[in-house]
Amino acid sequence: MEQFKIAIVNSSSFGKIFPQHIERLKAIGTVSPFTFDSEINGKELAEKLKGYNIIIASVTPFFTKEFFEYKDELLLITRHGIGYNNIDLEAAKDHQTIVSIIPALVERDAVAENNVTNLLALLRCTVESNTKVREDQWEKRANFVGRALFNKTVGVIGVGNTGSCVVEILRNGFRCEVLAYDPYKSALHIQSYGGKKVDLDELLAKSDIICLCANLTEENYHMISFEEISKMKDQVYLSNSARGALLNEEAIVSGLKSGKIAGLATDVLEEEPGHKDHPYLAFENVVMTPHTSAYTMECLEEMGNKCVTDIERIVKGLLPDRAVQAESRFLAV
Repeated sequence: MEQFKIAIVNSSSFGKIFPQHIERLKAIGTVSPFTFDSEINGKELAEKLKGYNIIIASVTPFFTKEFFEYKDELLLITRHGIGYNNIDLEAAKDHQTIVSIIPALVERDAVAENNVTNLLALLRCTVESNTKVREDQWEKRANFVGRALFNKTVGVIGVGNTGSCVVEILRNGFRCEVLAYDPYKSALHIQSYGGKKVDLDELLAKSDIICLCANLTEENYHMISFEEISKMKDQVYLSNSARGALLNEEAIVSGLKSGKIAGLATDVLEEEPGHKDHPYLAFENVVMTPHTSAYTMECLEEMGNKCVTDIERIVKGLLPDRAVQAESRFLAV
């Protein structure tokens, strides 16, 4: 293939902080950024990206079966992240499109750190108290008496790449008793990071704080909903740096209204981008960040390097590392 056209789709960061990534791509072919509505349908998305045979993709939009049915030749979708739930892998395989992701270790520390950072901001009323100081209301500091993280019982849902790091931070840094739920990890695996393997009901019943770090699958969609919240302690805190759809947002809002949930820290929403009228933002005891858990200089540099390297390999007919859909006739034999 002589002509390579590279589309950067819905990424707020790629190439903007590290322009050398763009320069490397320009040595390969045409580079164009696109921003689409997160709910754009597959046919329209395919039409908008006609002629582009390489895509650097963010968490949205969704590259569905319909997208691949209407898309012309497409060599590669390289995810600027570790998740790939917005890409139909079977449809990509049928279309001869390779799909690759960032190695989990690239994001591990940054995402885990932000889960705990947002949690601490919530517990210590950091956002509200900072706002009052900026409004020249230092004297109102008694309104911002927070809660400690030290020595709390914390439940961690999902003890994979990010979750295992969250367990380590909580256990080693804050002396927490860490209860962990992950049906795919052994008790020994969880213990090696400092946690105790429990079932979900025990975690819900005993945790003062719950951190969500699980991948999003069909099985755990809305895994925290009305029934699960009813099993939690009163005045429980939640922190989510994984995927917004792990939470039933209607149930969370209900829990915040009733006071069952003392506070929510979240970096993710079920539908992104979020806006100022999102129901979570009606509550002062919510800390929301715009899916920036991976936004450290160190992490973004490595993420960008990986996407560019994937593209440099695919144009040579070579399989990128961490290809989650690895079959294509475009690969060199």
